[in-house]
Amino acid sequence: MPIALLSVYDKTGIVEFAAGLHQLGWTIVSSGGTAKAVVAAGVPATDIADVTGVPAILDHRVVTLHPKVHGGLLADPSNVDHQGDMDEYGIEPIDLVVVNLYPFAASPSIEMIDIGGPAMVRAAAKNHAHVSVVVNPADYEPVLAEIRAGGSVSAATRRRLARDAFVAIAAYDAHIANWFDASGDELGDAAGDVLPPALQLSLTRRQVLRYGENPHQQGARYLADGARSWWDDAVQHGGKELSYLNLYDTEAAWKLVHRFDRPACVIVKHANPCGVAAADEARAAYVLANACDPVSAFGGIVAVNREVTAELAEALAPVFTEVVVAPSYTAEALDVFARKGNLRVMSGPQPYGAPLDLRAIDGGLLVQQADTIDVDRSHWKVVTQTAPSPAQMDDLAFAWTVCAAVSSNAIVYAKDLQAFGIGAGQQNRLDSARIAAERSAGRAEGGVCASDAFFPFRDGLDAAVAAGIRAVIQPGGSVRDAEVIAAADEHGIAMVFTGERHFRH
Repeated sequence: MPIALLSVYDKTGIVEFAAGLHQLGWTIVSSGGTAKAVVAAGVPATDIADVTGVPAILDHRVVTLHPKVHGGLLADPSNVDHQGDMDEYGIEPIDLVVVNLYPFAASPSIEMIDIGGPAMVRAAAKNHAHVSVVVNPADYEPVLAEIRAGGSVSAATRRRLARDAFVAIAAYDAHIANWFDASGDELGDAAGDVLPPALQLSLTRRQVLRYGENPHQQGARYLADGARSWWDDAVQHGGKELSYLNLYDTEAAWKLVHRFDRPACVIVKHANPCGVAAADEARAAYVLANACDPVSAFGGIVAVNREVTAELAEALAPVFTEVVVAPSYTAEALDVFARKGNLRVMSGPQPYGAPLDLRAIDGGLLVQQADTIDVDRSHWKVVTQTAPSPAQMDDLAFAWTVCAAVSSNAIVYAKDLQAFGIGAGQQNRLDSARIAAERSAGRAEGGVCASDAFFPFRDGLDAAVAAGIRAVIQPGGSVRDAEVIAAADEHGIAMVFTGERHFRH
């Protein structure tokens, strides 16, 4: 008679699984609360203490750590020596083990570090040629179905279950290691760093994408185990499946639009904003954002930080757009978008944020702190004879926020909380300033300029002034700061230093 060992913290579906095994003639061995739940449901079960001869001890820290458990999990029935050891010590083979672990990620503490559970999972997974290990309640029914159909779990399924078991253990250990890294005060000088000496990464595929950056590439979204993502809480109300670039660009737009407190709209194309505006209401913000660069906005991603009304939907509908993302939509707005069959309409919470930014390089990752934008004006320094007006300071804060989301070298021209020219991703700052001037086409006259890093020469500043700019915000820190400040004074414009650059590659 085959033996199943059940020891789970999450008891979802375990009674039904145990009942199914019992009906198929299996012997159920269980522990603690699992045994109580199974027996209370009328399913016969032997308590593990009756197998080992030892009750749970050390405040339940030791329950299943016993040769009669691990010998039963690790024994190879085809090995004569194993059979001899089992006969000598009265060890019965265990054919199936079901374990899920203490929820350490949800409630991290020393006592929530599971020991017996991972030990059983590892033992059974190692011996998957002879033992089935189940760590996910979603596998209960498929496993039962195989046993009903063929009398046992197939070799292919045992291998797949073993792989899933090791993934679960790896993720569990990663949570524990990361918790130790975050508890630096308890661990000495080497711990608690923003960038710890080692990163334990465990991710699970959550979404298969339409394709990668190009149609011949596969793409998927993975979630770091234990992390939250607004994508998992998002709802797609209509349109085609999402591709890699849809997610990448939507993420960029969604993160930027949530940096504004007032109604705002961001339009992103190829990871860079091509239109940004803030206004008294969302429809006006969209119209102003789209006016920045309507050519680039074609086929872009539109993000707004307020509910989308029918009026906004009607304004947006004539423009070819890949994705619209907002906190919510009125029913009338969804009706408007329903007429655009391919438009992907997304709603969701604001991004939860992550402390680290990771990028792949050959054989590993580049890791840095996530960039944050400081618009606390008390940290800024006016370095010119002319000071910005209150309205210009508002525009400088707006342009600085936008500029930090633009690929370097980045120049942003703005006026009245509306971006008019965005120069992105150029190898020199002067070209970015010229592109911003060309795109603004005179509309930034009297407006402001933001530069993500210092002006190394006065030529970039001269280009901004030629475009009508009357106030500039930049980090400062160049060996030629004095030359650039003198040029600003020569032009009679205001300049503010933030002391912090925002390169973005």
